[in-house]
Amino acid sequence: MDSALRLQARSGQRALLITTLAVPLTGWTVHALTLHRRLAEARKDQLSGLPLRPEFIAYGERVLRTRRRDALHVLMLDGVDFKGVNDTYGHAAGDAVIQTMGHRLARWSSSRTALVARLGGDEFAVCAVFPPSTALAEITALREELQQPLQYEGQALRLDVSIGIARAADLSGETMGRILRGADKAMYKVKEGEATFPYFATRADAYAKTVNGRRAGRRGTHTPARAA
Repeated sequence: MDSALRLQARSGQRALLITTLAVPLTGWTVHALTLHRRLAEARKDQLSGLPLRPEFIAYGERVLRTRRRDALHVLMLDGVDFKGVNDTYGHAAGDAVIQTMGHRLARWSSSRTALVARLGGDEFAVCAVFPPSTALAEITALREELQQPLQYEGQALRLDVSIGIARAADLSGETMGRILRGADKAMYKVKEGEATFPYFATRADAYAKTVNGRRAGRRGTHTPARAA
């Protein structure tokens, strides 16, 4: 066999070896990508498509470890009279409201340094980095966008939300969980008429008394705590 044929044979062997190795590699790559996609989907709320509380808290904690900490704003949002929508139009309409809220929040956050999450029921949370000079205008605009009516089966469903705001700059040294608790308490004060929007959480709000680990007045706090 002359040198040209030997070279061609070696090239063919190398190509066969690369192809043989690439087949299982491609299979494992596809498997890994599929597994990653499934894990990512499992971390999202199936109805709204938004992340859940663990990812929300982790995102906020990462921001708190950066120089942008003092620009961090945490918002707690709760639907007003969501039960009325379910009672009047049915649970499918209630699901449509949750999906619409999720889509509006996701669209809003996509152009900002922010993460939004569904915490349960009609409760949503926003973790966003705002310059102090524009923060209030941004939050007010978001509130107006969320409150736009939803057209559902020929009916215009009126959407309303109560929003509580907690600024990391006002709660220096606190964890993301504590800041979120402050935003939750601030939202409750607005919803109950104890404060008017915009209301910014104080340190006392962040340390508000809880029942079974939840703010007093929230759903589920009427049940007795389990023995440790």
